[in-house]
Amino acid sequence: MNVAASTPEEVQEAVRAATCVLPHAGKSKPALSTPPEGVVGLAVDGLRGILAYEPNEYTFTAYAGTPVAEVAAALAEHGQYLPFDPVLVARGATLGGTVAANLSGPGRYRYGGVRDFILAVEFVDGQGRLVRSGGKVVKNAAGFDLPKFFVGSLGRYGVLVTLTFKVFPRPAATATLAVAYPGLAAAKAALFRLAPTPFELDALDLVPEADGAWRLVARLGGLEAAQPARLARLADFLARETGAPAGEVWEGAAEAAYWDGVNDFTWADPVRKGRRGRRHPGRPLVKIPLGPRALPALEATLAAWPRRYTAGGHVAWVSPDAPAALDEPLRALGLAGLVFAGPADGGPILGLRQGEGLARRVKAALDPTGRFPADADPPARGQDRIMEA
Repeated sequence: MNVAASTPEEVQEAVRAATCVLPHAGKSKPALSTPPEGVVGLAVDGLRGILAYEPNEYTFTAYAGTPVAEVAAALAEHGQYLPFDPVLVARGATLGGTVAANLSGPGRYRYGGVRDFILAVEFVDGQGRLVRSGGKVVKNAAGFDLPKFFVGSLGRYGVLVTLTFKVFPRPAATATLAVAYPGLAAAKAALFRLAPTPFELDALDLVPEADGAWRLVARLGGLEAAQPARLARLADFLARETGAPAGEVWEGAAEAAYWDGVNDFTWADPVRKGRRGRRHPGRPLVKIPLGPRALPALEATLAAWPRRYTAGGHVAWVSPDAPAALDEPLRALGLAGLVFAGPADGGPILGLRQGEGLARRVKAALDPTGRFPADADPPARGQDRIMEA
């Protein structure tokens, strides 16, 4: 069963009327937005639009069902953007879904993820009350930081209605250097050598190649006139310190297209068109937070599945043949995974689970009657790690 709401009042009515409800909007993450049996799907894509935008204050407030693409276009008119690189924008990702799933792209490496940019939320709790938390200014330290607790919440605590974010000025230009290494060990050593340097990289990814080589991909943002010299210094450093061969440089439209493909996961699977022409992936997609030192052990369990490592090796994106195949390997490594595309028959959380008292208490306070699904109840430690990454 599905119902729709296009105003905060309609969201309140829907929550009060349902035994259990799961909100959804853009359907860009089908493994998270498909209601389980017995759960009412609440479509909030009508809850859409930018409510306030202060370019001089670098903040905006919008309804949770607003497509990220719509927000990005409004910010671009003022030379601003969301630096954490929201993913699945071309597939209809919304602000609420981005927060609830905590999905950040390569820009997280330098600027931080979703949780570092959210300032305030307005949501409907399990009793149908409209609750506000946070403020519309960057410096606001009053009380419990509930907005950040909604990052990675997967709809367990309430239905997001409005969100306030801070934004940054967009770099005047970006350029990317891609360097191939003969194997994972050499690429990882280069990543470790590069990470503490003052190059101020916007993104730093590792990508396996079909021939067994690994590509290190580094993005720089800044003034256009300064880019050639910065790229030259970066290439010289990698050659001198890591023995890297000459790499490829991408700029302009080619570079933008590359990162758009990264954030839309076209590297993982050919994109199909669904109903209404909306694009969606055919294969499962899983996010795995990790430490870079755990990367080789995880890599050894992934067979030949499409994958890449972003945020300096702190996040793995994997497209397994079946998500369940990752569950035991992740448990053995002490890791967790979030299935956000493709089937999630065993639930969206894979790997290590351990109860967390704080999350249970927040759940009990905001949803005492259990009107929202609690896939990880008791909440998973894996969920908390996903929230952090």
